[in-house]
Amino acid sequence: MAKGRAQLNSGSKQETELPKAKINKQSIKKALMLVKYLKPYQTKFYLGLFFLVVTTLSSLAFPKAMGSLIDAATLAKGYSNINIVALVLMGILLFQAITTFLKVIWFVEVAERSLADLRKDTYFKLVTLPMSFFSQRRVGELNSRISADLSQIQDSITITIAELLRQIITLIGGVIALSLVSVKLTLMMLAIFPVLIAVAVFFGRYIRNIARQSQDQMAESNVIVEETLQGISNVKAFVNEAYETLRYKKAMQGVIKYALKGAKFRGAFSAFIIFCLFGAIVTVVWFGASLVQKGDITVGDLTTFILYATYVGAAMGSFADLYSQLQKTLGATERVIELLDEKNEDISIDVKQGIISQKIEGVIEFKNIEFAYPSRKEVEVLKGLSFLANKGEKVAIVGPSGAGKSTIASLLLRFYAPDKGELLFDNRNANDYTLSDIRNQIAIVPQDVLLFGGSIRENISYGKIDASEEEIINAARQANAHDFISSFPEGYDTLVGERGIKLSGGQRQRIAIARALLKNPSILILDEATSSLDSESERLVQEALQVLMKDRTSIIIAHRLSTIREADQIIVIDEGKVQEAGTHQELMNNTTGLYRYLNQLQLQES
Repeated sequence: MAKGRAQLNSGSKQETELPKAKINKQSIKKALMLVKYLKPYQTKFYLGLFFLVVTTLSSLAFPKAMGSLIDAATLAKGYSNINIVALVLMGILLFQAITTFLKVIWFVEVAERSLADLRKDTYFKLVTLPMSFFSQRRVGELNSRISADLSQIQDSITITIAELLRQIITLIGGVIALSLVSVKLTLMMLAIFPVLIAVAVFFGRYIRNIARQSQDQMAESNVIVEETLQGISNVKAFVNEAYETLRYKKAMQGVIKYALKGAKFRGAFSAFIIFCLFGAIVTVVWFGASLVQKGDITVGDLTTFILYATYVGAAMGSFADLYSQLQKTLGATERVIELLDEKNEDISIDVKQGIISQKIEGVIEFKNIEFAYPSRKEVEVLKGLSFLANKGEKVAIVGPSGAGKSTIASLLLRFYAPDKGELLFDNRNANDYTLSDIRNQIAIVPQDVLLFGGSIRENISYGKIDASEEEIINAARQANAHDFISSFPEGYDTLVGERGIKLSGGQRQRIAIARALLKNPSILILDEATSSLDSESERLVQEALQVLMKDRTSIIIAHRLSTIREADQIIVIDEGKVQEAGTHQELMNNTTGLYRYLNQLQLQES
């Protein structure tokens, strides 16, 4: 158990460590699919690239100018030459400053605007995907698409791609410049530096892996401490202080093991850097100094060479990290493209709430419907379910847990489509209506009401976004909510907290009823709306529900059978089928019926 929780803890620390993708033709092809988001801003993007190239090339003139400045001093060429070279150097720096500013401004603008478009499209794709998609995904994973993956792509546009191009130009330009200064020195450097940098990169990667393992082990030991302190009463009650101490000791031995292993490699890496890398620099400088003595190059040329060698070495060393960043970006791109390629529901971003093209009067019919959730196809929930609800009727759906009651609500809202059979609205197949038309004319009051973290006013008006203040207050009055809302110091502007945590269950239910009243639906679904309330709250909510159900077709999914005795029709389902149907009295008269049995069970419990 401790190990599992430790892995979770360490996993949370490494959430930013995005999965990588191999850099190949296919991954690059997928990444290029996002180029369309750059097209509206391509002029500034190309200008940014142009100034990036210009800035990088101008920086390559800096070592040459520095060498000329030293030669002007050491070869006694006079103050005028020194002043000219110094002015050239300052000119190069000023030019670089201006071009770098323009490059950064344009790259950031392009990245921010294009990523905003991509974020908008990704978000719209997410909210229009079918419920079957969400039933097979975790919220954290989907949130990662909007946050971590898109941020990685953003960083690549603003930093990684530009830096990669800059380092490639620096490397090529630097090697050419080195050759022009001294071919002999260049060949010596190219024979030594790549090998040393490759070894340094390998060492660095290995040390990072050991550090990650050490963090995991430390997380495991921290979990032991956390568990022990949280359950200290159990530890003492079972006299397990010695056992817990031994468990913590073993975990700490693992921490020490990885720490010592890491120390050995860090020590070896430090020794390598001090001796090999700096030794290579000394070797190059020594060879260059011997060429100066022979008169093959000047002191200024040697200075120029050392500066160019620094540029080239830094460029070589940066490629490993840049390559890793590109792998992460391609991985992020693949996941975003995967999401954008998902088939969404037939909902248009232009369709506004409340706009109805095909009116539904309220007749509902389930005809031989069979259904299994996409995430578990092998478990059939509904098995030939059939019933009819006429306009304005109150139809209660009852049955044991797992009978398929809430599935009926999901099918009515078209969160899912039946596998077989027909769902009819006003004797027309549900497929003949748009999803917007169906959902605009159905309201649901669930058992566990979800309120958004804003104000009470915002939560009520979610049923009708453009509702007036008068309409909101009227809906609250009808829902028995106005009095308790008015008792708050901030009234309708009171913040309800995350998921409505600042309100009681009964208050949340009445807010949900006010929201449904504001929507003014043709069909109402009550999904065990009062099952978790105390008696007083239930009375207030029931009064509000009677107002809400008036002149509407109401599907009441009930757990408490006492709340549905006045229903026009009670449908009893079990194992995905209708077992019996009728009024309360008719069903109670059936001495062998499931409804009578469930009713007696509840009476015994109470």
